[in-house]
Amino acid sequence: MIAIVDYGMGNLRSVQKALEHIGAEAVLTSERTAIESADGLLFPGQGCFPDAMRELTRLGLVEVLRDWVRGGRPFLGICLGHQLIFDESREGGHVKGLGLMPGRVVRFSPGGKVPHMGWNSVRRADAGRACPLLEGVRDGAYFYFVHSYYPVPDDDAVVAATTDYNNTFASVVWKDHFFSTQFHPEKSQEPGLRVLRNFVGLL
Repeated sequence: MIAIVDYGMGNLRSVQKALEHIGAEAVLTSERTAIESADGLLFPGQGCFPDAMRELTRLGLVEVLRDWVRGGRPFLGICLGHQLIFDESREGGHVKGLGLMPGRVVRFSPGGKVPHMGWNSVRRADAGRACPLLEGVRDGAYFYFVHSYYPVPDDDAVVAATTDYNNTFASVVWKDHFFSTQFHPEKSQEPGLRVLRNFVGLL
């Protein structure tokens, strides 16, 4: 069973429907016991970083998420969930994140329309390092994005794939059992469903 962390940010039901479409059992929950008993954890979201951190704190989920990652079970962050895993964001000032991966979240530099919204190419950062989340996904495949900020990991070794839009940014990060994507796999047709199938296959 996969627990989808429900903290009131974004249309989480679309993630649940995508998982059900590929035959996975998934539940929307903000309950600690349901999260702790799951086999895999999805952490999606859309919206404002400071609001999300306030809501995660109010629900008592900050330490739950940190414990999950320390426990070594499969974790997938999506969109805002991709940003919240880092140390801090410049959205709304300097706002502390979950600190699950060293790095910061910054706004796109001038030069293109913000937010970055629509389809864009995702390219592997290192052809010699095969990320399990991207197995069977064509290098350069297009995925769906909606965001104005992006993460800058401290360690380039965790960057599994990049995308170009004003800047080159980390669109997939990976370390051991821990994955996150800036794009929305649930909105990205067959490449996105393949990403979700690959995650489910790790459980």
